[in-house]
Amino acid sequence: MGETCDILISGGGVAGLTAAAGFGAAGFQVICVDPTPPVTTRDGAGADLRTTAFLQPAQELLERFGLWQSLADHAAPLQIMRIVDAGGATPEPRVTKDFNAVDISDKPFGWNLPNWLLRREILARISQLPNVDFRVGTGTETLFTRSDEARVTLTDGSQIRARLVIACDGRTSPMRQAAGIPVKTTRYGQKALAFAVTHPIPHENVSTEIHRSGGPFTLVPLPDHEGQPCSAVVWMERAARADALQALDPTEFEAEMTRRSCGLFGPLTLASRRSIWPIISQYAARLENQRLALMAEAAHVVPPIGAQGLNMSLGDLRLLLQLAEARPEGLGDAEMLATYHRARHREILIRVKGIDLLNRSSMIEARPLRDLRALGLNALYSLAPVRRSLMQMGLGVKS
Repeated sequence: MGETCDILISGGGVAGLTAAAGFGAAGFQVICVDPTPPVTTRDGAGADLRTTAFLQPAQELLERFGLWQSLADHAAPLQIMRIVDAGGATPEPRVTKDFNAVDISDKPFGWNLPNWLLRREILARISQLPNVDFRVGTGTETLFTRSDEARVTLTDGSQIRARLVIACDGRTSPMRQAAGIPVKTTRYGQKALAFAVTHPIPHENVSTEIHRSGGPFTLVPLPDHEGQPCSAVVWMERAARADALQALDPTEFEAEMTRRSCGLFGPLTLASRRSIWPIISQYAARLENQRLALMAEAAHVVPPIGAQGLNMSLGDLRLLLQLAEARPEGLGDAEMLATYHRARHREILIRVKGIDLLNRSSMIEARPLRDLRALGLNALYSLAPVRRSLMQMGLGVKS
């Protein structure tokens, strides 16, 4: 009949591992599976060079189940979000606006951490939880559900019986596909380059998003690297341009990225290899099926703007944990999952569509439209109540 557990988590990325740690700390019996072993070193083959900015609500959640304590010393605080419009004839700042966390909180907006380090620390926390079993080299394959349980066949042929299956298995989620849940996907013809840089001018805990065309160029603070100020960069461009940039030798690439950064931090020097991936928006038609909950990229994918991606995922996790702890006898039942869908789906749609609009604005090529974008930034920033509301919405405090 196979093994049994309370919760089977399909997917061991940052979101899946965090879910395993969260439900494990809450006392549930958890099995988490992923076909690919996580890379937990900065220079390891296949290391995820992206970073994650944990906004305030996400940090509070991690603190609650014993993860933040080991992450805090590695995190770079994000006190100011700076938006720069450089859409003029040459790549230089013409409008610069700062959104300062002090206007709405006594804490920073968030804290930035490399994804490879997140995996290392979350795995260390999971190893302390005897009720969590993380299995690498094995994925999920088929899903059969009844009113009282789900039966999942793994890629090694074994079967797991669980009260709840949580799909954290990415934008092509095998569990979502097995449940027949459709998705709406938007493709932008864009790709993102991700890498780390050092620079002579300190970032002073300011996250800087520079808009010109093709997509934003974003520098997010990291702790110093080899004695130099360091930032994580996500550079979004039209796909052909991104591919051409990825093919440049390091010296040529450094010259191009320094130019695109408007020289705000001085000459940029690569401090990691470069990774590249296509940009899409995507959301599932529903977040639940019998004994199945979708979360993270199985439920929603957004362009990397405003640190929304993983923070939306942790919003999913926060609600699932709340519902499970409030009524543990109903774990995975129809009432729990219907409540989850109703509470999350509308907010997800609003955020996906809002980020879609921001991304389309950042891609604008025509100069007159870029001028309108700069005027719009000025107008929004000049209205203090609107500025505060935008910051609160970005944190997920107000929608």
